[in-house]
Amino acid sequence: MKEMYPKKGRVILHVDMNSFYASVEMAYDPSLKGKPLAIAGNVEERRGIIVTCSYEARKFGVKTTMPLWEAKKLCPQLIVKSPNFDRYRAASMGMFEILRTYTELVEPVSIDEGYMDISESYEFGSPIEIAKSIQKRILEQLDLPCSIGIAPNKFLAKTASDMKKPLGITILRKRDIPTILWPLNTNEMHGVGKKTAEKLKTIGIETIGDLAKANEIQLKSLLGINGIRLKERANGIDQRMVDPESIEEFKSIGNSTTLPRDVSNQQELFHVLESLAETVSIRFKRKNVLASTICITIRYKDRKTITRSKKLLNPIGQKEEIAAFAKQLFLKHWSGDPVRLLGITGNDLIEHDHAVKQLDLFSYEQDAKKEPLLKTLSSLRDKYGKNIIEAAGAHQVDPNHKIGTATSFNKDFLRSRAKKNEEEV
Repeated sequence: MKEMYPKKGRVILHVDMNSFYASVEMAYDPSLKGKPLAIAGNVEERRGIIVTCSYEARKFGVKTTMPLWEAKKLCPQLIVKSPNFDRYRAASMGMFEILRTYTELVEPVSIDEGYMDISESYEFGSPIEIAKSIQKRILEQLDLPCSIGIAPNKFLAKTASDMKKPLGITILRKRDIPTILWPLNTNEMHGVGKKTAEKLKTIGIETIGDLAKANEIQLKSLLGINGIRLKERANGIDQRMVDPESIEEFKSIGNSTTLPRDVSNQQELFHVLESLAETVSIRFKRKNVLASTICITIRYKDRKTITRSKKLLNPIGQKEEIAAFAKQLFLKHWSGDPVRLLGITGNDLIEHDHAVKQLDLFSYEQDAKKEPLLKTLSSLRDKYGKNIIEAAGAHQVDPNHKIGTATSFNKDFLRSRAKKNEEEV
């Protein structure tokens, strides 16, 4: 089978679970199969938002992020269930357990998708045979459908997995780019959002083909270094490796809260921001990341919502730092009217170990004193691995974890877990 693999290049799979939350609920309760099903927050309230929905529900026009009342109007027979994240995490663990039987190079992107580098996995068959085997095992063992993209890099693999859903397998080669990708509008390209697509239109770029041939100086002026990266992607260039320890795909981490009443007292609002900052800081520690941009969300009693962000000179992660910048942004943009919701989000995340501080005259002396310690830590990590020494606050212990817990996640296991959870509740 080795001749089925490139001698120099790589073979990357992107495995993407189809309507994951809804599919997991159907695996637990087969009577839901074939019916319009939605997972939504605040099921008891008409204000709830659709988190995900089955393909049967999508036929009626039901979509993710749609208000529950609107979804019910489009599909009166819609079955709505609250999210069960323990259940989804168990299914996710089962899915990734299957992927790791083919290669150690598995990079989770989120709870329901991940990349695999199978360049050295020829003992399991050709790339298409491996993809079919993965899809079949996930369906048989977990009763969950997935789509898989096969390509020479991560960007093309991700693009390919989106092409056929549900239960699709798509091969996308570099030679296919001019005929398959270039005719598409830029907003259909992975990594290009609505706002970026609108910006690209201002310089005459409407299709992925236009982007592939665009002037780099113009792109960099418009979008910064991301403009050059997007042009590379449009030409099928993506040098990113599949890294089991990567956090690259975490675009943002944040937290928001709806206040129990309209609040216009500044000190009360500051206390809320401090609480949000603490939660966000804890999540940063869990992912071992820092934020280069802080964003706040303010929603007033009339539901008018604004978001404002600030690019930081140095990446931050501590509660006090996050709270300080959030308060600055809040004071600058708060109209003084009563507030009903506040949120803080960290964007442009980078790994803690890779953060490069832009030292100024005031911080240089303090950082210089730490230099011998930092060099010692660096040499230890180089010798024994990056996780050999961690900050005390970064080490999270799961109180429910038991050594020797079984790791078999077939359908029977999942259903027994569901029954157990329901009995405990």
